[in-house]
Amino acid sequence: MAKYLFTSFFSFLFFVSSVGAQIKNPMLWADVPDPDVIRVGDTFYMVSTTMHLMPGAPIMQSKDLQNWQTVGYVFDRLTDSPKYDLQEGTVYGRGQWATSLKYHDGRFYALLAPNEAGPMGQTYIFTAEKAEGPWTIHARLRHFHDATLFFDDDGTPYVFYGTGEMCQLTRDLKGVVEGSNRHYFEREADERGLLEGTRVVKHRGTYYALLISHVYAPGRHRREVCYRTKDLNGKWEKNVILESDFGGFSYLAQGTIVDSEDGDWYGIMFQDRGGVGRVLTLSPVRWIDGWPMLGDENGKVPATMRPLKSGEPAASIVCSDDFAAGTASSPSLRAPLAKCWQWNHNPVDQAWSLTERPGFLRLKTSRVVPNLYLAPNTLTQRMEGPTCSGSICMDFSKMKDGDCAGFCAFNGDSGVLTLKKKGKTVALEMSEQAVRLTDREKAVTAVDEKIVKTVALSQLYPRANKIWLRIDGDFVPGHNDAANFYYSLDGEQWEQIGTENYRMAFDYRRFFMGSKFAIFNYATKKAGGHVDVDFFHYHCDSK
Repeated sequence: MAKYLFTSFFSFLFFVSSVGAQIKNPMLWADVPDPDVIRVGDTFYMVSTTMHLMPGAPIMQSKDLQNWQTVGYVFDRLTDSPKYDLQEGTVYGRGQWATSLKYHDGRFYALLAPNEAGPMGQTYIFTAEKAEGPWTIHARLRHFHDATLFFDDDGTPYVFYGTGEMCQLTRDLKGVVEGSNRHYFEREADERGLLEGTRVVKHRGTYYALLISHVYAPGRHRREVCYRTKDLNGKWEKNVILESDFGGFSYLAQGTIVDSEDGDWYGIMFQDRGGVGRVLTLSPVRWIDGWPMLGDENGKVPATMRPLKSGEPAASIVCSDDFAAGTASSPSLRAPLAKCWQWNHNPVDQAWSLTERPGFLRLKTSRVVPNLYLAPNTLTQRMEGPTCSGSICMDFSKMKDGDCAGFCAFNGDSGVLTLKKKGKTVALEMSEQAVRLTDREKAVTAVDEKIVKTVALSQLYPRANKIWLRIDGDFVPGHNDAANFYYSLDGEQWEQIGTENYRMAFDYRRFFMGSKFAIFNYATKKAGGHVDVDFFHYHCDSK
């Protein structure tokens, strides 16, 4: 035991350092909730929740737990309901949740269950030879909430899910072994919320199930708990492995632990941070009496950590794009979007192109809709802290009467820059928009819109047919998650417009995600118009 504790303490000193290159927490200051992380060889792979965004279940990879990039998606779209197409309702805050990622016998597996009732909520199991894909559907099972797939040493597959439930799957992963479903623990009396976000690992012959625990007793906080056993059919012990606030925000939990090639362990947990969403933190794991204790010597998430290795190229899950993928493609072929982009719900494939005007993203209107929240083909990327800026250049010369196109900080409450075509005139509006959704069906019942500022482009700049739009985001603690909005007619001189320090918000009852940069174009009268976007330029200040 003394040797075991010494090794853990030596590893801890390696993890937390005040010299050299540093990983600053949050490790990813962007919306990356419900992570699952595995290591295959020298590469870490991570999957996260993106709900109603498509393609879904992004696969991110890193060599050093510092520089992450998106390398693929588990699926391009979901098709169980027209809601995924923004027809007959929506799936805001639903869709893909809490995907489990595993590698077994030379193949990757991903298990996810949309947060829906009925057939829409059935569990998917996908598989692929490479994390980048292509992924294929292997099986559909009944709904397992916040589940994890687990392969034992002999290959026996299990699903752990919900609040302390588990079952054994058949070897082909296409069914549940009859009679195998059971509770493996009972929650404590003051844990009145769900224990969810289950992740299971096996280390030195012991099974560890990690879950987030919501407690409401005095002096108790949101925390990460761990249950362990040496026999899946035996009794499980419990311990609290992380109960830490961080960075001026409340307590954090839900995630997993993963080891390096050298046998060191790391904990990756998310924290709710307001308008930017749920960000990822990195902590050392200290194995104490056989428990994976997260945090520093005081059990707190550290402000900085030493990277696993040095010299890795810088990478990001948010990126600039000049839309040049179409310049090398035949007009008859569909050039792919960069993997940093996701559509709001399933896209209409015929209504966007990178090849019709090479070097530009063309967004066409495909059907008449009443508002932004029902608009097809809205294209998004995450916003990041502590501060970030995104800008686009848009050619609006082919808009039609009633078309609305622009750039926004997109969420249930959105700050929106909209070019509106009325007859032969075009105006730029900055507005605040808030969607109302039914709780169960997520149907759009209304959009409350406050127009803050209007610029009559056709009158002031009659020859203008393109415009630059910019949004700056500030997620520095205490700055109230502020967004500011700008426009330019030459890309050099910028004019601020509309609400100063518009407050971005996180609302779990509607979108349940952080604010996104979003590019949109929709028709309110007649389909057939289009806009061309020359680029998306992005900058994020160093953490």
